[in-house]
Amino acid sequence: MNGVFTKEWWVAAGVRALKTFAEGALAVIGTQAAFIHEVNWLMVLSGGALAAVVSFLLALKGLPEVGGERETEN
Repeated sequence: MNGVFTKEWWVAAGVRALKTFAEGALAVIGTQAAFIHEVNWLMVLSGGALAAVVSFLLALKGLPEVGGERETEN
């Protein structure tokens, strides 16, 4: 857990969480509605927020950007 909770870690984890929020929100929009007026925006925000929380929890394991655990390719 080297580098966790430093300023660099918070920035990297925040950027990842923001990107994950956007991906989660887009996934909810894409599966929910065909037209903009059919979108349940509360559901979109909830899905994005849940994705961001999960991203932060996974970042506790380590972030390659700050010298943490390396991601493996499968």
